[in-house]
Amino acid sequence: MKSFDFYSPTEVVFGKDSEQQVGALVKKWGGSKVLLHYGGKSAKKSGLLDRVEASLKAEGIPFVSLGGVQPNPRLSLIYEGIELCKAEGVDFILAVGGGSTIDSAKAIGVGLGHPDEDVWEFYFGKQVQKMAPVGVVLTIAAAGSETSNSSVVTKVEEDGTHVKRSIDQDAIRPKFAVMNPELIYTLPKYQIGCGIADIIMHTLERYFSAAETLGNDLTDRIAESVLKTMIQYGPQYLATPDDYKAASEVMWAGSISHNNMTGCGNGGDFATHLIGHELSARYDAAHGATLTAVWGAWARYVMSENVLRFAQYAVNVWGCDFDSADPERTALAGIACTEKFFTSIGMPINIPQIQSGVTEEDMAAMADMCVSRGRTAIGGFKKLSRDDVYNIYVAANR
Repeated sequence: MKSFDFYSPTEVVFGKDSEQQVGALVKKWGGSKVLLHYGGKSAKKSGLLDRVEASLKAEGIPFVSLGGVQPNPRLSLIYEGIELCKAEGVDFILAVGGGSTIDSAKAIGVGLGHPDEDVWEFYFGKQVQKMAPVGVVLTIAAAGSETSNSSVVTKVEEDGTHVKRSIDQDAIRPKFAVMNPELIYTLPKYQIGCGIADIIMHTLERYFSAAETLGNDLTDRIAESVLKTMIQYGPQYLATPDDYKAASEVMWAGSISHNNMTGCGNGGDFATHLIGHELSARYDAAHGATLTAVWGAWARYVMSENVLRFAQYAVNVWGCDFDSADPERTALAGIACTEKFFTSIGMPINIPQIQSGVTEEDMAAMADMCVSRGRTAIGGFKKLSRDDVYNIYVAANR
């Protein structure tokens, strides 16, 4: 096996009614005053916030609240959260929500850990030295942020331009994640589809790595199992969101897909994520949808780097027949199966299905942003220059 480091320190408390343990978990991890951070009205309407607050009160833990997290979480609310925490003496951030809320909570935690620095600087490679601890009550199975080392944030510039950047450092992993599959029953269908797509893409980003980083068969089998689990249970959960078995399988797959278990020994690619981020930033599109919109174009563009890897994916995940005389045919069949699946769960497979009228100038600008700020190329499976990224946008825009 290839050498690797695996680090996943988040405590996971999984199952029905697990949110009732929040107060005890915060106390266990050293919290004495909490910022309760959440998104919109659903957490209140469902009664989840009331249950979380009751659990904190039962342990004698005071808290303040900050709602309003949007999809593609905004830096402006993060700044507000940092100042609120400073004023109130908060020492623990509790995110009640999905990936956007968790990413926002992580950013607030980083800001509290570096009170004299601009938290935005850490989204351009600055190393996190200290972070106020973060806990999670997960309400959306998608981003995997509840156990990952990532946080993605959007800054809206004065001219209205959206800049989307990430931190990917182990210092920002949550202390605990409470995961009750019943909490993801009431999501809108489109949001469920985006979540399924995001989970699959987190796995594929690690599965398609540079050839020299591959070679750990167990890692491959874990990744393939996560993908097959999503292919089986994703549509079931989409069709019947209150199916506990389907919801629980999808919820756990979301965490496994992004805590790097599926990447042990594999370097990862993540070009699709970076290409999708620019679409998401420019058009405020759902993250999962931007990934499926460009993945097929990316896959066909880079496939020649390691056709046998794509063929393995087609055979082991989709059950395609291997054509030893023409492995490219098998590889293309696997890509087609993936796009067919994305379509079946209501996800786009090209840019016009997200945003019509995207011009050559728009794509050039996105390519410039994607390969910028110290990056000369992106990706691991194939190193992509700015022109490569532009060509992928063009292929996805047909």
